[in-house]
This record gives sequence, structure tokens and C-alpha cells, in this order.
Amino acid sequence: MAGIFITFEGGEGSGKTTQIRRLADALAAHGLDVVTTREPGGTPGADAIRHVVLSGAARHLGPQMEGVLFAAARADHLEVVIRPALARGAVVLCDRFHDSTRVYQASDDPEEGAFLARLEWATLNGVGPDLTIILDVPAEIGAERARLRRQEAKADRFEEEDLSVQVERRERFLAIARSEPERCVVIDGQGDADEIAQDVLAAVEDRLDLDRLVKNRERQGS
Repeated sequence: MAGIFITFEGGEGSGKTTQIRRLADALAAHGLDVVTTREPGGTPGADAIRHVVLSGAARHLGPQMEGVLFAAARADHLEVVIRPALARGAVVLCDRFHDSTRVYQASDDPEEGAFLARLEWATLNGVGPDLTIILDVPAEIGAERARLRRQEAKADRFEEEDLSVQVERRERFLAIARSEPERCVVIDGQGDADEIAQDVLAAVEDRLDLDRLVKNRERQGS
């Protein structure tokens, strides 16, 4: 496809939303068509599934069925938002994507793991991120950030889980980065937001052909 697909991953409170906004502003300043979106969600149907999952209503169904719900939301999101944006040459920035399913619905059962892998393959249908930014913070820092962010609001299905579970999730994200270094870049998310934004932009400029997109955009406008 003509556009570029960038996903942001990380544990709770890793700063994804802030950094997506910063990157979107930086890319838009270059005249690029930028689409920001999120998972689970991004479309009315996917947002309905988001409510079901984050409320904990599907928790008792187990990781396989949660994975099916996420896949249904992702399929709709891809067809309605992501594919059309990429086809017209936009840069799509997505807060979570398939790596979050790999991490959050992970199972030690080989059969469940194989099922989720087949489900991912069928859902993506050839569309995957060109670049994945993994914002890495220690689980205890992320948990405290998430607590401060939601203030008096109730923790969602994933925020409320034990710190030990969040530590495991952090390690799974880092394991994905190690296994797919051509796609993933790990960025320390503990520092100043401006400095992190500079690191994110540098990674994007280093890994992707933004000049091509800028030139294409200029041609379209001429």
C-alpha cells in the first residue's frame, strides 16, 4: 500500500497516547496526511467490543475468546479505517495493534498459542505495521502513571491486574522486539516527554521513507 503504518505498544501507563499525539503533530507539520486511531476500537463496532472487553465482561471466557473478540474488532478497524487510509497514502498511527493481543492474551498452552497465531494471520490478511514503537517503562512506574491518570475512575480489566502480571507483559513486549528487530524499536519511556518525542521521530525518520510520502503528497497537491 502507498501509506505507512506505525503502531505504538507498551504496558499500562507507558505514554503511548502522548507520544502518538506528538508524532502526529510532527508529521502533519511536514504536510503529511496523518490518521491517529486506537485498539481495541477505532470504529463504532470495534468500540462496542472495547467496552465489553475492558469492562471485564468477557474475562471468564478465557484468553481464546478474548482473542476472538479482539480479532473481530481488529478486522472491522482494518477494513473501515486502516486499509483505506493506507491506500490513499496516509501515515496511520495506531495505539496498540496485534502485538498487544500477543502479549495480553498470551497462553502457556501450545494449542491456545497456535489458535491465536492462526487467528492473527487470518485477521491481518497481509496488512501489518511497517514500524512498531515499543515504549518501555518498568511495570511499577507504568501502574502508578495509570493510577494517576484515571484519578477516581475505576481501573479497567487490564489495569487492575497484579503488578507481577504487568511485569510479565513488559517482558513479552521486549521479547517481541528482540524477535523482530527489523520492525520493532524499543524506546525508554521514563524520561522527559519532549526527549522521548525526539527519540520517536528519529526512529521513524531512520526506519521509514518519509521523503517519499512528502514528495507524493506534494505531487497530489500540485
